[in-house]
Amino acid sequence: MDNIFFSIPLLLQVLDLFGVMVFAVTGALKAIQYKMDMVGVIVLASSTGLAGGLIRDLLLDRLPPKIMLDPYYLTIAVATGVIVFFLHPFFKEREKLFLKFDAIGLGVFTIIGSSIAYEMLGLNFLAMSLAGIFTAIGGGIVRDVFVKEIPLVFIKELYASASFLGIIIFFILLYFDFNYYISMVVCIVIVTLFRLLAMKYNWNLPTKAFLGKERDR
Repeated sequence: MDNIFFSIPLLLQVLDLFGVMVFAVTGALKAIQYKMDMVGVIVLASSTGLAGGLIRDLLLDRLPPKIMLDPYYLTIAVATGVIVFFLHPFFKEREKLFLKFDAIGLGVFTIIGSSIAYEMLGLNFLAMSLAGIFTAIGGGIVRDVFVKEIPLVFIKELYASASFLGIIIFFILLYFDFNYYISMVVCIVIVTLFRLLAMKYNWNLPTKAFLGKERDR
């Protein structure tokens, strides 16, 4: 069992880098949609893949940020932008598949962000929530702002909500002294599954327009 637990941190590191790659793909595809050149594609891919972790580290005063200490993060983000630029049709045809990968990235970024706050500040629910949510959605918000769109997480689909649900469960498990790494893996799976179900069944939070229609009935 010890060997299994010892391998989990490596698994989480690999998943974290995988999340950077997936989020970078969404940024690169968005840049190509707006007919940006290669520099624009690389910048948007890197911003989408890395901004969430950067915002988290700044919030937690975790300096210098991890992306400046570990070259793998920036390397993967930039390489992803370049690859998508040249192989855009391949990625475009598989955009639905990458949306599923994006759900995995959401779960990984949420719980890794929340776990970093836990390691620094202990069982502080506010810190864990802010760190987890900003890590998960920060890149997507930056991506949409760069192209002058209202961030998707503000207008459609259960995205931030899935992240917050995972953080609540993660906090509860740690409060009752469940194994730290197992709790992380369990909550990553929960966030991912919840996000996938939200996409499949088109679950959305009510909007002002929806509430207005309800009152008019």
